[in-house]
Parts: sequence; C-alpha cells; structure tokens
Amino acid sequence: MTFSIHGLAVARGIAVGRAVLVASSRVDVAHYFIATDQVESEIQRVVDARECVIEEINKLQQTLPKDAPPELAALLDVHMMLLQDEMLASGINTWVRERSYNAEWALSSQLEVVARQFDEMEDPYLRERKGDLEQVVERILRHLKGDHNGLPQRGSVEANELVQQQDLLAGEQLEVPLILVAHDLSPADLLQFKQSVFTGFVTDVGGKTSHTAIVAKSLDIPAVVGARTASHLIRQDDWIIVDGDAGVVIIDPSPIILDEYSFKQRQAKVDRERLSRLRHRPATTLDEQPVELLANIEMPEDTKTAISVGAVGVGLFRSEFLFMGRDGQLPDEAEQYRAYCAAVEGMKGLPVTIRTVDVGADKSLDRTSKDESHLNPALGLRAIRWSLSEPGMFLTQLRAILRAAAKGQVNLLIPMLAHAREIQQTLSLIKTAQHQLDAKGEVYGPVKVGAMIEIPAAAISVRMFLKYFDFLSIGTNDLIQYTLAIDRADEQVAHLYDPLHPAVLRLVADTISACRQAGKSVSICGEMAGDPAMTKLLLGLGLRSFSMHPTQILSVKQEILRADTQLLQKWAQDVICSDDPSLLLEQHRNSKSV
Repeated sequence: MTFSIHGLAVARGIAVGRAVLVASSRVDVAHYFIATDQVESEIQRVVDARECVIEEINKLQQTLPKDAPPELAALLDVHMMLLQDEMLASGINTWVRERSYNAEWALSSQLEVVARQFDEMEDPYLRERKGDLEQVVERILRHLKGDHNGLPQRGSVEANELVQQQDLLAGEQLEVPLILVAHDLSPADLLQFKQSVFTGFVTDVGGKTSHTAIVAKSLDIPAVVGARTASHLIRQDDWIIVDGDAGVVIIDPSPIILDEYSFKQRQAKVDRERLSRLRHRPATTLDEQPVELLANIEMPEDTKTAISVGAVGVGLFRSEFLFMGRDGQLPDEAEQYRAYCAAVEGMKGLPVTIRTVDVGADKSLDRTSKDESHLNPALGLRAIRWSLSEPGMFLTQLRAILRAAAKGQVNLLIPMLAHAREIQQTLSLIKTAQHQLDAKGEVYGPVKVGAMIEIPAAAISVRMFLKYFDFLSIGTNDLIQYTLAIDRADEQVAHLYDPLHPAVLRLVADTISACRQAGKSVSICGEMAGDPAMTKLLLGLGLRSFSMHPTQILSVKQEILRADTQLLQKWAQDVICSDDPSLLLEQHRNSKSV
C-alpha cells in the first residue's frame, strides 16, 4: 500500500530506490557489493564469526563463578539461542546471495528485519529481547572486522580499503539504487557517504539548516530530514521515493507515481545540463555589477567540485570536519597543514578562507561524545569559545593555517565572536602563533583575518568588529537561530525558523551597510546565500559576495545574470521594512519586474 511521510527538504532532487535501514550505532558498518564468485566465502565469513562468538559465550558459561546471579546465566543462554537462530542465519544468506551485500551489511540488514519483528511482539519480555539480539550482532560484527574490542574507526586503513572496494564493485553490481534510512546521522557519518552506494537518505530528526542537512547538500544527493517516524514505518528493502524538492518520502509507490517521478528526474537532468552552460560566465548583473560567487567546502577534495562549477574561491572551509569522527584524537599540526595546503593547491591560486574549528551543538567531535551536561549546547562551549579554552589546540591550528598561507592566498575566519575581550584574545593568539613559527624558523604567509557575524550582539556592534578585522562573513544559519531563539536542529520548531523575519533581515542589512560604508568586504556564507529565492533581495541590500555549497552556485548565478541592482534597491528596503517580507518576496517572484 502506498503512503507518504512528510519531512523537511534539505537537498534538492529525486531519488528512487530500495530502503537500507541503518541504526545510528551501526552507521560505520561497511556497505559494498561483492562479486558472484565471492558469495560462498562471504557467507563463510559470517559462519566463522558466529562460531567465534559461540565459543566466547561457551567459555563464559564454563567460567561463571558459583555465586554468579542466576540472571547472568540465563542471559548467556538467551544469547546462545539467538546465535543459533535459523532465521538470522538464513536471512543473512539471502542478502548475500540475492543482493550481493557484503557480510557486515547483510548481517546489519537482517538485524533490522528481525528487530522489527521483536518490536511488534505483544509480550513485553519478548520485546525486550531485541536488545540481546543487538548485542549478539555487535559481537559478530566485531569478529568480522577482526576487532575484538570495537569497530574500526572512520579514516582507518581498513575503512579506507572498504571504501575503495565498494567503489570498484558498485559500478558493476549496483542495478537498484539504494536509499539510506536512519533515525539520525552525524555530519561525520555523512562524510563517509561521499563515495558510497547510496543515492539519497532520510532521517527521523534534523532541521533544515542543521549541519547534517548542510553536509547533505554538499553530497549533492536528495535528502529529507525531520521525517519523525520514517525509520519505524519504512521496512528494510521497501521501494521508496525521496523527493528532496518537496520534503516528501513515498513508500511502496504505485507504477503511476513511479512514472511521474521518473519524468521529474529526467526534467531535473535537463535543467542541470542547461545550468552547466553558465559555469564559465562571469557573475555580473544586468547593470554590470560584478558579484563574487564562492564555495563552502568540508574537505580539501571538495575543491574539485568548486572549480568545476566556476567558483572564484572558497568562502568557507569548515575545518572542524578534519576533527570529527576520531574519538577525540585531534589532528596534529602536520596533518592539518597537509589538508590546508591541499585545499589551497586545489583552488589553483584562488583565495581560500579557512574557518577555525567550530564544534559544539550539533557538531560533536564524535558520535558518542555529545555533551548532555549542558541544557542547551548551542549556547555553551562551542566554536571560538572552545578554541580559547584550549589554547594549545588553537595555536596548533593557527600555525598550520599560517604555514599553508605560504602556498597561496589564505584568509582566516573566526566563528561566533561576541565580546571585545574574545576578539583581543584571538588576535593575541594569532600573533603568538606567528612568534612560535618565527622561533622555529618555519615559513608562513600573510593572512587577512575576518570574523563571523552569527550572534545578534555581534551584528548590533558590527562597527566595533570593523575596527579589528579585515572582512566579515555573515553566518545566517546561526544568526537566525539565535535571533529567533530556535534550535535549528530541532524539527519540532522548524516551522518557526524564518530567514525572512524582519529582525533577521534588519541585522543582515545593517551589517552589509556598515561594511560598505567602512570600505570592507562582507559576504554571506549561510544557507541564505545559496537560496536562489533570496538572491535578488540580498543584491538589493548591497551584497556582492555570496558563499555557498558548490552545487548551488549555478542556480544563484542564473538569478544574478537576470538582476538589475539599481531597480532592486528600493524594493529591498520595502521588504525589510515590511511586517510580512515573505509576502512581498512572493509577489516580486511572480511579477515580471527585475
């Protein structure tokens, strides 16, 4: 039976395929396809791993002390029974034989199938056995990985080999597109899927500008977040459609619906090809105002995409993604230096703006370290506050960035500043980093230093910021969050997240105006910059530098090429003075005015 689930559209496009349910704790299980001649050996891997776990539990049973609680012996008996359950074993074999899944993926998929059956049991005792099943599967997974203490970490040699293996096999084996369905995904998790077999994803939680959503856009795959009960209603291997334009997930679509969405997919492909013709055209308005279109990137390799769509530089390198998914093991100066140099060299002489590490709130350093000791992490120790509390870490990053600046034009961007003393501390540490490099005889280059305007206090006191910094960058995602007191990762209040709120527009307009008066450059690097519906309004407010995900650049450029800033200025002032800016924006969009 066909039914739909509504969520939040965060990455445009349409994906049609089979659902792959993945629990958050098993996101880093390898997903790749195997060749036909590997089927028997892959099944044998599962058998061998299961036998190892059976042997482990046998030893535990034999060495139980006489005074051990009877519940413990009963628990081991349950685990042994689950290990020998034929339904688990036969299901794994089916996934391997019929779908060419690797052993780990097959085991994880069958767990989701059996776990759903436990959820539907009426007996509370039997329902609770799902937890035992998950523990048993985790043990088998550890043996499959050759790790008896835990799963391999992202970025390890083993993990990289699996990615390479999936890249080699996916092209030959993948006939049916696959869509990832999970309760939640961290930004670090999502980075694993840049070269994965998945063509879209759906999560139960998340907001339109949460960092999970932001990374989804960089993957350039359709995605819907905040779909509430999607991971409970969708079953393993269901056919689903992810409509990233409307924020809708359709389960078990009828042939008529499939035909309709196939047409939409073909139309989207035609639109993308038409836009691609603009990549070499200068971004200039009808009244000959040049506009700078920059790229937001997460990793150095993203520069290839930025160059391919005609970005004239990197306006935001989110350096925190170098720090994530490492279980708290921070990258040293040499590793960071190599990454920053790779980004600078990848942009082929164009400027690169590196933001110092911005962790906290919905960007924890690893999946298990989300700090629940704070009532609201978004208002806690994050971004520059964390950097200033860890001066050793901060100086390491500053030295690496300064050294990379010898390779090309590098700008340094500081996030979440609000107080003069924070500004002074930060600038002092930059000087300290330079002195440390001088003392070591290390070569480093000059950098322009800029500040993010993402706290209302910073926007209101923007003239103080202009005394200290060479340029400013407006982070509209957090600016909206803090101005409207809305957690942007919380889908329950997502409908209140409004970039067109008069207070937000006034803060943005005043910041742009102050920078222009002071003769200093200003850009917007938040999601507003990449929304074509906002382009003409921002041009009318005087913005001439936009930074966004590379996938959004050509759509925004198309709007710029059709705009006349002289005609937009008065209209833009009318919008920000209106009680209902969204209404004026919609009327303008439907009219034929420039």
